[in-house]
Amino acid sequence: MEQRTLGRTGLSVTRLGLGLAALGRPGYINLGHAGDLNHAYAVAAMAAHCHTVLDTAWAAGIRYFDAARSYGRAEAFLSDWLTARAIGSADVTIGSKWGYTYTADWQIEADKHEIKDHSVAVLARQWDETMAHLGRHLKLYQIHSATLDSGVLENLAVLGRLAAYRDDGVAIGLTLSGTNQAEVLDRALAVRLDGTPLFDTVQATWNLLEPSAGPALARAHAAGMGVIVKEALANGRLTQRNTDPAFAAARRRLDAQATRLGTAVDALALAAVLACPWADVVLSGAATPDHLRANVAAPEIPWDDEAAQALADLAESPSRYWQSRAALAWN
Repeated sequence: MEQRTLGRTGLSVTRLGLGLAALGRPGYINLGHAGDLNHAYAVAAMAAHCHTVLDTAWAAGIRYFDAARSYGRAEAFLSDWLTARAIGSADVTIGSKWGYTYTADWQIEADKHEIKDHSVAVLARQWDETMAHLGRHLKLYQIHSATLDSGVLENLAVLGRLAAYRDDGVAIGLTLSGTNQAEVLDRALAVRLDGTPLFDTVQATWNLLEPSAGPALARAHAAGMGVIVKEALANGRLTQRNTDPAFAAARRRLDAQATRLGTAVDALALAAVLACPWADVVLSGAATPDHLRANVAAPEIPWDDEAAQALADLAESPSRYWQSRAALAWN
């Protein structure tokens, strides 16, 4: 699989990465998540399932893996897999995130699945937790869903600690979510400590339904930041699983282009992101080996102007997109 350097970090990454949001905890918002796990939610069963998907990713050439403290036991599952397969830190690039605490207690339904707190106390605690699992394998540490209202981009105690981690050799990034991704990213681009930009990377949502952050991501890439794209399949809305009657017309257009290019809808949607020149890594959120194998066909799809033009008006307004995402059921 093609590799490239992630912005100014010097880290080598594959164009496709694997995100563990759907593999580290029993409940998630992807369409059909319960079926992906076969309703087998025991910790040992989920660990084995996660390792099978990780093995499939490794065999396909994927060398970038994405975790977070709020993804249940994702870091622990990943750590155990790295140890069991004797994968050295030089052979893989791993990113994780801090800022959300997992609170669902291994339940499918919970009042709160995760609680956001961007304080320096949480940063210090979660850094220690992540290092206990990933240690020298950790190459990128990110603020999880940085927003303007959390104040994290003005919190000098947090920024100073992140800069210290970077001085110790870990790249520093932030992830974005919500209607104002572009505004937050532009603010992050201006953050400097001792005259040096703090953030090495950004991870944001971009897909055929929500492309609004594209110009800001292009600016960030031009400024030297590595760009990682999440939710390229819109939590399953850009897959064959989306049978919502309100989406039927859009689905027909997706199916037509997928048929023309000899692929499936999910790989087509990933190919649309891979075609963006500023996208360094595009995350697959696959939770089964079969879905991952389908996703890895994306780099070979000859995305063209006809597909881009036929699918351009699938884009929803950011407010509508994020309202729809918020309404997805944990399962």
